[in-house]
Amino acid sequence: MVDVLVGVDTGGTFTDIVLLRDGQLRVLKVLSTPDDPARAIIDGVQQLGALESLHVMVHGSTVATNAVLEGKGAVTGLITTAGFRDVLEIGRQTRPKLYDLRVQKIAPLVPRARRVEVIERLDERGAVLQPLDEDSLHTAIAQLQQAGVEAIAISLLFSFANPLHEQQVTEAARATGLYVSASYEVLPEFREYERTSTVVLNAYVGPLIDRYLARLEAQLPASTVLRIMQSNGGSILSGTARREAARTLLSGPAAGVVGAAFVARQANYERIISLDIGGTSTDVALVDGAVTETTSGNVGGYPTKLPMIDIHTVGAGGGSIGWFDLGGALRVGPASVGAYPGPAAYGRGGTQATITDAHVVLGRLIPDAFLGGTMRLDRACAQQAMSAIAQRLQTSVEEAALGMLRVVNANMEAAIRVISVERGGDPRFFTLVAYGGAGPLHACELAEALHIPRVLIPAIPGVLSALGMLIADTLKDYVRTVMIAGEEAQELVMTTLEDLRQQGRAALLTEGIAAEQIALEAFVDMRYVGQSYELTIPFYGEMQHAIQAFHATHERRFGYCDEAERVTVVNVRLKARGLSALWLVEHARDAQEVSMTPDMRRSVTFAGAEPIHVQEVPVYERGILRTGQLFEGPAIITQYDTTTVVPPAWQFQIDHFGNIILEYPQQAITAVGA
Repeated sequence: MVDVLVGVDTGGTFTDIVLLRDGQLRVLKVLSTPDDPARAIIDGVQQLGALESLHVMVHGSTVATNAVLEGKGAVTGLITTAGFRDVLEIGRQTRPKLYDLRVQKIAPLVPRARRVEVIERLDERGAVLQPLDEDSLHTAIAQLQQAGVEAIAISLLFSFANPLHEQQVTEAARATGLYVSASYEVLPEFREYERTSTVVLNAYVGPLIDRYLARLEAQLPASTVLRIMQSNGGSILSGTARREAARTLLSGPAAGVVGAAFVARQANYERIISLDIGGTSTDVALVDGAVTETTSGNVGGYPTKLPMIDIHTVGAGGGSIGWFDLGGALRVGPASVGAYPGPAAYGRGGTQATITDAHVVLGRLIPDAFLGGTMRLDRACAQQAMSAIAQRLQTSVEEAALGMLRVVNANMEAAIRVISVERGGDPRFFTLVAYGGAGPLHACELAEALHIPRVLIPAIPGVLSALGMLIADTLKDYVRTVMIAGEEAQELVMTTLEDLRQQGRAALLTEGIAAEQIALEAFVDMRYVGQSYELTIPFYGEMQHAIQAFHATHERRFGYCDEAERVTVVNVRLKARGLSALWLVEHARDAQEVSMTPDMRRSVTFAGAEPIHVQEVPVYERGILRTGQLFEGPAIITQYDTTTVVPPAWQFQIDHFGNIILEYPQQAITAVGA
């Protein structure tokens, strides 16, 4: 029997499915079912006729993310060391907005009444100062049971140095049958606030992920292997995700970055900015030869130290709603209409003007070509929704639609600046890789505003995140805090790494990864003595070389270094990677014998010197475009999973991998001479 592999990305509006069978890819977009995301997945796989023969499913879920953002996670309790129950509220004592006198900090996920203490104490090296008091432990667990908690987070002081007491507390808590998340299992790393926040996040979303994946597993064939995408760009088995749910908080966006980096690397572009515009949000990331990772993430205002791809997200997508603030200014998002009722153009009862409606009004989305013609858009409904915005602005519906696009593009531009300009990257020397259902609609205008000379639209941009899941490696992260002077660290780092290597290799072998497909990557977190935060440096066996690399990295990142200053090694990290055996190549269709006559010509509205600029533009079906031939904009390019807008003055061609390469000649000259 031929192996059938499926990648699934569940979004706020659509669930994207990529099927690989006999070396051929098939794609499908179905409306999401927010009440039970598994329903849309099973229905979609059945539509593709692949459910019974399904071998592996790799799934990126928004269940954990939505639970945090909407405050709908499990009722959670926290057990911690006596005297430290308020660490979640004390935090880093930073103000969310420095000059806002009325600012309110986000309430902790665990209120004070459900934060209980046990009597015990270790020192910073893990030596026992006070043994665990059994009576206080039984009292703490009883209090949480009486409070009706569904999940318990456990974070004891200095348990990363010695997990003995935390293991005892965990064993007692699990005897209750509740969901238990312990910091020595999830994040054995120093920094009390961030460690506690991370383990609380894991407990908060854990029962939801556990129940959701159990339902999904029950609906899949018994022989199907279910893998879950992590925030770090790799996948893990469903069973692991059910225990360590916080690792899935940014799984969908992370898969998109993996897919974007893959297709760009195939096309020989190493420096890219990924732009993923979906129905509810825009996710951007910078890849400068390698995907940028962070261990200082934040989801819904709550810190997490679990490794994740460095992605910046704003609430701007195809379903984002246009509205007016108290000052009468037009705003767009972050509120979205979601899958139901969806934009007004979907004809499902939506009445609020969205970005999708704006594109329909401007002629950029063709009603009969949406989702390959399987779903028709209602232009009249879109115009009616947009008329409310137009009346408030006292202008035409076309000008109102352009106004909404300017506002939402400004939000997206700001997001790209955060991950590029604000971190020392010059967008003029990068390629913008645009994907998601709405990415190709906005890409050229964003590139023009940011002086990015080139845009790459992958072969299947609307479902690239689902493709990224199929090609992602199996990935496990391990960390151990050592806190030792750099000149004394060689032996301890090597010993610690050997322990982590054995742990990582054994875990991957257990997941069925062949020994020859395992790669182990070592890192050390380093800082100058007296500094508060670290830089992560690759470690190749010699501490002196790592120290030199730290000085050079510090110089690049902050503009200075001091090679005479002593260095501290804080953490030792290991990435255990099971290399993916999938190397997909999407070659462009040989269209030498195919007529490239446009399917039609269509009136499309662009922003110009005049308030509006209407042009008759050719509409091409992507499959007929011949590899290598240069086309001039303006144009509209349609395909099943998205629509690409090519503004005036832009040029485009199809490369040998099926990507659309769009360039703005004037900006190319500027970038070369910058």
